[in-house]
Amino acid sequence: MPLKAIHTDQEKIQLTKLKAGEEAAFDYFYKNYSLIIYRRLLRLVKIDIIADDLLQNIFIRLWDKRHLIDPERPLKAYLLQITQNMVMDFYRGVAREKRLQSDLKHHLTEISDDTEESLIFKETNQLLQQAIDHLPDQQRMVFTLCKIEGKSYDEVSELLGISTSTVNGHIVKGSRKVRSFLFSTHKIFLISTTTAALSSLIKII
Repeated sequence: MPLKAIHTDQEKIQLTKLKAGEEAAFDYFYKNYSLIIYRRLLRLVKIDIIADDLLQNIFIRLWDKRHLIDPERPLKAYLLQITQNMVMDFYRGVAREKRLQSDLKHHLTEISDDTEESLIFKETNQLLQQAIDHLPDQQRMVFTLCKIEGKSYDEVSELLGISTSTVNGHIVKGSRKVRSFLFSTHKIFLISTTTAALSSLIKII
């Protein structure tokens, strides 16, 4: 499906503003392209949580590399290239982690005791809270509101008086830090986590 067309002159103006670092221009492109990019990602990776994470990373990369933008060239091709690269990187990562996933599945199937599962749920929540507590103040607040309380980016933007692009940035960076804390510091704990507890954790991070 082709990306939504944007008037050429209007796009040039917004690209110039984006290159200059104006967040309003970033919001403009996010609102115009994010849904269709998300649908493309979902067709490629099949899992909505992963597609959502990749979408946020695509627009974070767009913002981080804004100084490379040529306002005379349409954004469509650039976004498609970023999307293609992100999906390829994702599948390379899946291949590298195939062995770990196999070991994890083996350990998960051995756990069946309800009492132990209840304890693991409690430990999982405590560990997640520790990871969140390590985030900077505003990043922790945004992460909690969006990921724990389930508020939308627009709601958090209005509540905290920050742009949706800033909310998006906090979520992506916060999720990376939480994942790094959990997987790098507590690999043994995660390998012993039940399927239900792990699924609940993955939805958050």
